[in-house]
Amino acid sequence: MPIEAVSVVLRRLIQNPWHELVLRWNWKSAVTSALIRAAIYFTVNLSSGREAAIGAMQAEFIWRFIVAGFLGSVIQSLRKAQPVWQATLTTSVALPALNHLIEFTVHTLRGTPHLKTSFTVSVLFTIVAMLFNTYAMRRGAMIIGKDGRPLWRDLLDMPRLVVGFVLWVLRIQRSPQSL
Repeated sequence: MPIEAVSVVLRRLIQNPWHELVLRWNWKSAVTSALIRAAIYFTVNLSSGREAAIGAMQAEFIWRFIVAGFLGSVIQSLRKAQPVWQATLTTSVALPALNHLIEFTVHTLRGTPHLKTSFTVSVLFTIVAMLFNTYAMRRGAMIIGKDGRPLWRDLLDMPRLVVGFVLWVLRIQRSPQSL
């Protein structure tokens, strides 16, 4: 994949959303994100009863499955964009802000009981997840299309990627470097 400027990648996403976002919808991101986030909402809302927990879980899974596939395609498009700090800022601040605006709206409209706690846990998880997704995609994992590989292979690489990510986070505190 050729290295492009962040502005070039974003312009391409905006000018051709059908090809860049719909046809390249990242099902790996959709599945993994929806399952994890649904579990968060289920767990946090279980104290309000099983029905409330299942309702929150279903709402989160449905909307997250759809949106996370699009967000995954944006992250995949930006994984090799330069400068790295702009790509990282886009994937770790701009995308999560849009993501959580939708999340908050969905759960407010459906009346999720423990919205404040659920939402807080989700935001904290997002901070780590978006950085990790960018890190993993820059290393070839969770990619769809011609550069992708089977999900089972990505999952087998997760322990190595998690360790590498943790080491990167520890290093970046001392000396900032690229993802």
